[in-house]
Parts: sequence; structure tokens; C-alpha cells
Amino acid sequence: MSALESSSVRAYLLDLQERITGALEHLEGAQGARFLRDAWEKGPQERLQGDGVTKILERGQVFERAGCGFSHVRGAQLPPSATQHRPELAGAPFEAMGVSLVFHPVNPYVPTVHMNVRMISAMPQGREAVSWFGGGMDLTPVYGFEEDARHFHRVCHQALAPFGADLYPRFKLWCDEYFYLKHRQEQRGIGGIFFDDFAELGQEQGFAMLQSVGDAFLQAYLPIVEWRQGTPYGEREVQFQRYRRGRYVEFNLVWDRGTHFGLQSGGRTESILLSMPLHADWSYQRQDPPGSPEAELLSKYLVRRDWING
Repeated sequence: MSALESSSVRAYLLDLQERITGALEHLEGAQGARFLRDAWEKGPQERLQGDGVTKILERGQVFERAGCGFSHVRGAQLPPSATQHRPELAGAPFEAMGVSLVFHPVNPYVPTVHMNVRMISAMPQGREAVSWFGGGMDLTPVYGFEEDARHFHRVCHQALAPFGADLYPRFKLWCDEYFYLKHRQEQRGIGGIFFDDFAELGQEQGFAMLQSVGDAFLQAYLPIVEWRQGTPYGEREVQFQRYRRGRYVEFNLVWDRGTHFGLQSGGRTESILLSMPLHADWSYQRQDPPGSPEAELLSKYLVRRDWING
């Protein structure tokens, strides 16, 4: 992208980070937890150059851990995870910037959420720069509610509708296929939308779509938090929450391309792993009683469904 275009993307992403973290601080209340702001910069002696802002909130009244990071980096060579579908760009210098977040609530009835929007440009020698966009958002409940899933998917659909009627069904399927724990044959959550290596709309419209997705996040998630955060819970729900967060950790470390991209390219480890929960448990061959809310999560919610029309 040109310098002007790059600066426009950067300005939007920084503003998005501020709007989202400000909204969470509002939920925490006047006496609640606040985000720690950790600005960082990578110098010329490191594998990547660039800067970013990692914002992290821990042990709040509403959120146990909430991380929202902005990064803007440049490197001499695209890592393998970024060229799986673009082998002709292997080894090209690149620029990448984005906002990525994961919020882990205190109340087990409030779902964990992930959102990411990013732009990557490669500058292959002797050829024009190639830019593409990626991102999306997905919801991971511990206890499922039809209303929550339908609301989340409706907002995702509305965000993509101006850019083509085919995008939501494509990106919804992409999300279902991507956020899947292959080693357990299990969906991570109720999905949402996901897209990667996306350039078919061109730079201007691609960036407009990226903004529409980013801007829709608070509308998709905050109503669900407000509906569920007052639900009473006890030790049973907390233990199940920690067990399900173990699945979240497994996906992020084993399958997530964003995690692999960051670690392979020499990114900042603390920022890359801001998606990790404070607490997670594992239980050997856990079996929940048939008909229980815990068993219902697997049978009714962690399956691929049409959440809008079904």
C-alpha cells in the first residue's frame, strides 16, 4: 500500500482499539479495573521492526482477563504461515498491521469473544506490492443461549451485507472450518465470520469491509454481556468454565495461524499470547450427565448451524 493508505489503516486501527477498550472500561464501572497500556517498539537489531500498543485488563468485575493489541510491523521475509496460499510471495519483505482481541469474562454465562482485523502487504522484488485483508469475530460460550448466537450472527451478516450477499455465508463457513479442534473433532464455539488472504474487492473496498467488521464488534458483543453478566453462578459453573477454557488454549497454541505467524516472524511473545485466560483446567475423559446444560453445550451449540434462519 502507499504511505497514505498505510497511514489511514493505522489511524483506523488505533482508533478502533481505543473505542473498544473504552467500552469495556465503561462496563467495569467507575471503580472497576482499567486497561494497562503497554507501548512497545522493535529496533533495527530485531527480526521485525515496528511498534504497537498492547492493552490488558485483568481481574476486573466483569472481565477476568481482556487483551486488545495493536501492532504495525515490517520484516525482511514473510513467514511460512503467511504464504501457505501464496507460494509466489515466499521470501518477500512485508508489512503487517492489525488489532486483535480476546475477552474472557468472569461470569461463566457470559461468552468469551475473539475479534481480529488486519492488513498485510508483501513487496516482492521487481513486482508491485500485493495487499490483502483478514480477520473476523467468533463467540465461544460456556453455557449456550439461542438468543445470543442469533444476535451475534445477525450483526455479522449486517456488517458484510453492503459488500456482497455471498460474503456472510462464505465467511460463516470459513469460520466454522477454521475454529475447529481437529484433534478433538469439536467446534471451538458457535462461530461467527472469518476471512483471510482476502483481496477480491480491491484495496479501497477491502479496507471498507474491514472497517465495517471492526465497527460491528461492540454491537455484536456488548448486548450479550449485558444480558448475561447478572446471571447467578456457583462453583459448578466456574469449574466447567475453566475446563472449556482449556479447549480455547489448545486451539490457540496448536491451530491458530495468527499465533504461528507472530511466533514464526519474531513477534512480541507477550502480545501474541494475550489471548490466554488467567485460569484453565483439563480433565481426563470428562463426561457430563445427559440433559445437563454442560452436555447441551456440545450437542446443541458446538455444532455447525444456521443461526439466522435455522
